[in-house]
Amino acid sequence: MSQTATNETQKPTEVTREGIIEKDGILIVSGEEYIYRVCSALASPTRIRILAELLRREADVGEIADMIKQSKANASTQVRRLEEIGLVRSEYRPGVRGVRKVVKTAVREIRIVLAPPEEK
Repeated sequence: MSQTATNETQKPTEVTREGIIEKDGILIVSGEEYIYRVCSALASPTRIRILAELLRREADVGEIADMIKQSKANASTQVRRLEEIGLVRSEYRPGVRGVRKVVKTAVREIRIVLAPPEEK
């Protein structure tokens, strides 16, 4: 995976992985394997609810667990699934007792490209 990041006065961050490109808050997915991965992660109503909430605000895993009315362990598993394909990002911040994992959305739009790349 290669990353290109610039300071605030230049272009926004672009993250590229084989089959998945994130640029300016848009995730562009191509190739059967990668389309399957993204669609599989989006196939859960729970993960869709998490994404919808994270579009409005960042939240820690405990808040996400409360929101989806499930355990922190399950909330963490759901977040991990979204992280694996680049739909959310997390960071650790100081908490009342130790650290807390804060999650925010990485994208606001997903585009699936069904056509194979053109040969040059």
